[in-house]
Amino acid sequence: MRKLLSVIALSALAACRGGSAGGAPTPSGNAANARPAGVTDQMIALGDSLFNNGGCMRCHGAKGIGAQNGPALNDAAWVQLKSGTYDEIVQLVTTGVPAAAIKDPTRKNPMGARGGRMNLNDDQIKAVASYVWSISRK
Repeated sequence: MRKLLSVIALSALAACRGGSAGGAPTPSGNAANARPAGVTDQMIALGDSLFNNGGCMRCHGAKGIGAQNGPALNDAAWVQLKSGTYDEIVQLVTTGVPAAAIKDPTRKNPMGARGGRMNLNDDQIKAVASYVWSISRK
C-alpha cells in the first residue's frame, strides 16, 4: 500500500511540475504541436514575410485569418489536408490545389503550385509551410 501511495504522490508531483515521475522533463503540449525537425525561428520569420507580403495573403488573408478566396489557416481545421502536419503543408504548397480538387464548394479559385506567380523555390516553400504550421498551432 505504501508503494502505491508513493507512486501516486510522485505522479501527482510530476504532473504539477510538468515533468515525469523520474524527474525528466516532458515536452510541453502534445506531440502534434512539437516543432517539426529542421524548422527554425528564421524559417518561420521568412515564411511570415513571404506569406504576408506575397501572394498567399491575397487569398488566405493577412496572418492566415481566411478571406473570400481561401480558407483560414490560423486554426486546427483543415479543408484540403488530413491533419495539417508540416509535411502535408509542404506537399500542398508544392503541388497547389487544382480547381477539380477543391473540397470546399464555397471556394472556386485554385491554388497555384509553388505559390503560383510567386514560383517559390524549395527553401521558400519550407519557410511558408513553417509559418503556416506555426500559426495553426497558436
